[in-house]
Amino acid sequence: MLDKLMAATDERGVALTGEGGFLPEMIKAVLERGMDAELSDHLGYERGDRAGHGSGNSRNGTTPKTVGSEIGDIALDQPRDRNSTFAPKLVPKGSRRLGGLEDMIISLYAGGMTIRDIQHHLEATLGTELSHETISKVTDAVAEEVTAWQTRPLEGFYPVIYLDALVVKIRDGAHVANRAAHIGVGVDMDGVKHVLGIWVQASEGARFWASVCAELANRGLKDVLIVCCDGLTGFPEAIEATWSGALVQTCVVHLIRASMRFVSYSDRKAVAAMLRPIYTAANEDAALMALTTFADSNLGKKYPAAVRSWEDAWDRFTPFLAFGPALRKVIYTTNSIESLNYQLRKIIKNRGHFPNDAAAIKLLWLAIRNIEDKRARQRAKEAGLPPTKRKAPGKLVEGQLVTGWKAALGELALVYPDRINAHL
Repeated sequence: MLDKLMAATDERGVALTGEGGFLPEMIKAVLERGMDAELSDHLGYERGDRAGHGSGNSRNGTTPKTVGSEIGDIALDQPRDRNSTFAPKLVPKGSRRLGGLEDMIISLYAGGMTIRDIQHHLEATLGTELSHETISKVTDAVAEEVTAWQTRPLEGFYPVIYLDALVVKIRDGAHVANRAAHIGVGVDMDGVKHVLGIWVQASEGARFWASVCAELANRGLKDVLIVCCDGLTGFPEAIEATWSGALVQTCVVHLIRASMRFVSYSDRKAVAAMLRPIYTAANEDAALMALTTFADSNLGKKYPAAVRSWEDAWDRFTPFLAFGPALRKVIYTTNSIESLNYQLRKIIKNRGHFPNDAAAIKLLWLAIRNIEDKRARQRAKEAGLPPTKRKAPGKLVEGQLVTGWKAALGELALVYPDRINAHL
């Protein structure tokens, strides 16, 4: 029956979507019949039934109403009753959009489109004209979800936390300033990663990080073993004030990159070869000997700034050398967040700047959710295929399992027996 109807539609040259299209007319008929059924249920009798005589309420015509949808605007005749007590659930009073359109707007916003871009896109593709304020209200509707996520209770113990940042542009009065949006990822006892929160650095150094640590503690995080980050000013002091036994570890990859900034392209391979014995050393003494060898070499004398970058970060780098190979692999880098940041940078680069910190956090949260949902749908499509034929990407961060976690957990249990055994 549907095939015949579609064939007839093609023969008559009727469009599927847009004004007068087949799909809008079909949805119009379904919604109007559904609301009429709701009204019958509300009144207690069907249309034309004599049981309604003397009931005190009856049908009272219709009210024209236009709602936006994923396939264009739909003009409805919404039924009403004489006592004005009927409130349809299918298309609620005051609603100007069907649910699918709102989901589309939020998805486009999470993909990096600005409100004006979304406005032009809907008008060009669906013929739906929505005001800037309407689209803004739709995207603002997720603000409560963001707040609930950002303030949700946390587990009391995370063995490892990663912190990394990406730059976002925030309007500050008449100027646009670069600010760091920090993303925190915690690894639980099962080796599963969880995004703990997103914080835009509004103030410098210790004051900002003290507020972040206090927020995490107030949400239930009582103890952390290792925090891996990129030499953040004031962060070690804030960590020690909140979790006295936590160890702040500078990301080794960030340290290598920082030293390579001063090295010309032609010498990078040679310098990288001389740096490798430092971060792969068996202990601190061996690492210090390797650093001295690099500093005394021709390359070290040619690039003293590269040597100094290691010397300045030495106290925050050396804790890494006290751990075994399995744990070193876990805290060696914040790449798990950097892969996420790479995806997020592709989304925010088209946005120009954000009006405030909350808008930046909202987009980053929506983008993370959107990326994870997209990957989950891809994996669901390949669920029945053999592993060799599956090409869908795994989880980006949220719910991802740390590689080699069992061995790393064993080393943590030896280094921190009093603090970790209670959670095993």
